[in-house]
Amino acid sequence: MEKKTSQTFAFILVTSLFFLWGFAHNLDPVLIPHLKRSFTLTTVQAALVDSAVFTAYFVMALPAGFIMKKFGYKNGIITGLLIFAIGSFLFIPAANTLQYSSFLIALFIIACGLTILETAANPYATALGDPETGPQRLNFAQSFNGLAAALAPVVGGALILNKGLTDDQLKVMSEGARKLALASEASTVKTPYLILGTILVVVAIAFAFTKLPKIQDTEGHVASKNIFHAFKHSHLSWSVVAQFFYVGAQVCVFSLFILYATKSAGITQVEARVYAGACGLAFLIGRFVGTFLMRFYKANNLLAIYALVNAGLCLVAIFAHGMIAVYTVVGICFFMSIMFPTIFSLGIKDLKGDTEYGSSLLVMSIVGGALLPLVFGWISDVTSNIQNGYIVPLVCFIVVAFFGLKGYKVVNKTEVETALDPGNLG
Repeated sequence: MEKKTSQTFAFILVTSLFFLWGFAHNLDPVLIPHLKRSFTLTTVQAALVDSAVFTAYFVMALPAGFIMKKFGYKNGIITGLLIFAIGSFLFIPAANTLQYSSFLIALFIIACGLTILETAANPYATALGDPETGPQRLNFAQSFNGLAAALAPVVGGALILNKGLTDDQLKVMSEGARKLALASEASTVKTPYLILGTILVVVAIAFAFTKLPKIQDTEGHVASKNIFHAFKHSHLSWSVVAQFFYVGAQVCVFSLFILYATKSAGITQVEARVYAGACGLAFLIGRFVGTFLMRFYKANNLLAIYALVNAGLCLVAIFAHGMIAVYTVVGICFFMSIMFPTIFSLGIKDLKGDTEYGSSLLVMSIVGGALLPLVFGWISDVTSNIQNGYIVPLVCFIVVAFFGLKGYKVVNKTEVETALDPGNLG
């Protein structure tokens, strides 16, 4: 009974992390058009915001796994929170210097902290209970990531985006006056990131004074010697591929939504941020609905169905016009909702001693969010139509559907050896 109570409290505390990093991630859709305007960037240049964030996931994933194996999940979580806070505070000097590179550096540091948090929290939430309900439990925890996705564009947009001067007004101003006006707009990022950094420090202190159960002590969990050992699990390898493409699709959809909505439906950025909040709300509702449906349907089947539906919606997003295009993307957000936690939990299933390295590999695969939005942006710039960029998410969801249908299957080593036994051949 005491163990169950301890696990429940630990799960609640860890679940709060999902909200925090979800909030940080979902400020990016607001940040991208804001910086694009302030620094007069192309779509590809603006997408470097995502590249800075998700490159950090690739760089930090293995060190994060090492921290977890060497110092434990609790110390890893505290380290991640503090690095996350440092990156948030760096937005203040970045806004003061008005250097685009300074913003990218701050975002990279934030993402280094997020990498450590996600490497720790995803497997931790999965392991705190019955292994069979791991996908359901992780989807529930990730629902609070969805709550952040609903709130961040609205709250962040209210603080960061403002009507400001029109492009026509800026054109008739002198160069010095124009730079001063854009500098004033750029400085609006200070308040939300200062508040976020302060909250992170408080949460880190709370974790420091809380005792968390050790999941490494679970039965059969004998740490593996190196990361290559984890690749013997074919379902993990396929999950890494699926996660690469899924995260790339998610970032394309969320981070470039405001740019997409303003072009496809002809609405303003301020109006678009409201619909960005609707995307987050759809994502949140989808998480709860998906968690409920997993009581009746296998997680992999639901994943495949959702991915195929989204592939169809991407076709609509390419060819539709007006508000139909916007509502279509809101629908895509609903069906994306279960994908990350479901791929993650299916990927680390039955890894035992390879769990930490498997988690690191899955977090490394998030680098898809750094690369695929650049392809989206390139297609948009070359064709002069941002809607054509939805070819990228279309391909991504087809890959995810394959994982849900075939790639998720766990093949044990003993099964492979039995199949290859000469007595069983021919």
